[in-house]
Amino acid sequence: MSMEAENITTYDEGTEFVSEVKIAGDVIATIAGLAATEIEGIAFMQGNLTNELVGKLGMKNLTKGVTIQFEEDGASVHVALAVVMKYGYSIPKVCKAVQDRVKNAIESMAGLKVCNVNINIVGVETENDK
Repeated sequence: MSMEAENITTYDEGTEFVSEVKIAGDVIATIAGLAATEIEGIAFMQGNLTNELVGKLGMKNLTKGVTIQFEEDGASVHVALAVVMKYGYSIPKVCKAVQDRVKNAIESMAGLKVCNVNINIVGVETENDK
């Protein structure tokens, strides 16, 4: 499993035309990150040290806090998210909404099967944190 670009081969029915589409892991990670932050109750995605340094330098990193692993078949992915939640929201309800939104976004936009969406809550943002 890796975050490298994966090939999707498509066939045009009735002809022998074959085309190939490559989807980079960062594209899937961006879709997942944007979908997750659309859910009310998610404050922001938490990245690793490299992501944080890139953010401080003014470059927006849309893959922050997202890890994508492709299955060997290239048609299935595992998603892991590191999120900071807003205080006062139901963790199980918000996480279920995030999992559903991320799964639907990846499957509809990229045509990949999502095996699982794992969420690691790394913090809670309170009103005083802003």
